Amino acid sequence: MAEPACDAPASAARRLYLLFRIGGDRYALDAGDIVEVLGLRVFKQVPGAPHWVAGMLDRRGAAVPVIDMSALAGAGAAAAVTSTRLAVVRYRADPRAGERALGLILEQATETVHYDPAAFQSGGLDNPDARYLGPVLSDAGGMVQAVRVGDLLPREARALLFPAAADEARP
Repeated sequence: MAEPACDAPASAARRLYLLFRIGGDRYALDAGDIVEVLGLRVFKQVPGAPHWVAGMLDRRGAAVPVIDMSALAGAGAAAAVTSTRLAVVRYRADPRAGERALGLILEQATETVHYDPAAFQSGGLDNPDARYLGPVLSDAGGMVQAVRVGDLLPREARALLFPAAADEARP
């Protein structure tokens, strides 16, 4: 993966991000949240799941739910092309629940870049249907928005995809 130059000044606090696209917009996923990046796979379907749940992946004998980020954002299913990747991330929606693996289908996920997390600034919007969309920054390629892994799934989807985790998080 190529790493483009960043306009932000050098900083000891810089972190590595995986860039991907939804339509014409760029998003950044903190590499610290990523376990591994794979090519697309065939998934076991989950009947009754929201349209943006692509299915379940068998990862070393464990079932891992997979969500399509493009579909989640309302842009339709991700294109099944070479630049579309499956990122397995560490998901923890509740500090009392254990860390779980979650698969994310990401379009055009072919670049990594270092950014200072402090360079991301509030976009000024509060979208309750997309709490996973974080602050933004601008670089030579335009605007980039951070994605917060812990906020990806609404409560109902967490209960469907991680039923044991939902039970663990109950008081």
